[in-house]
Amino acid sequence: MPRNRSNTLTEAELRLMRLLWRCGECFVQDLVSAMPAEGRLAYNSVLTTIRILETKGYVEHRQEGRAFLYTAVVAEEDAQQSEVRNVISRFFGDSRERLMLALLGGGDVSLDELQALKRAIAEAEAAAGQKTRRKSK
Repeated sequence: MPRNRSNTLTEAELRLMRLLWRCGECFVQDLVSAMPAEGRLAYNSVLTTIRILETKGYVEHRQEGRAFLYTAVVAEEDAQQSEVRNVISRFFGDSRERLMLALLGGGDVSLDELQALKRAIAEAEAAAGQKTRRKSK
């Protein structure tokens, strides 16, 4: 029985998506050429991976001559949010609090990172307060 297809990105898929996000529309050969020589995938591997990304809904293509031009249809920020939601769901029981505690629990968070987190929390609190006030009106 075939296994369910995952909508998360494998390492190879993420490498190609990063190239598409950076370069925009690309032929398969453009993707191969844009990869660093060390760890470069073969043309057929890139083609197979880009087709998988298209099946997953991350990429679409249009024909130009005899070749296909591929472009990302999922923004990088949307893919990041999807991956974070997946990690929170799978490992932290849908609890952002448990995720944050795990991140902070390692003890290797810098003061700059802590200050940035505090600012983000303050902004989230302000936004939540505005939503609450609008609902109560």
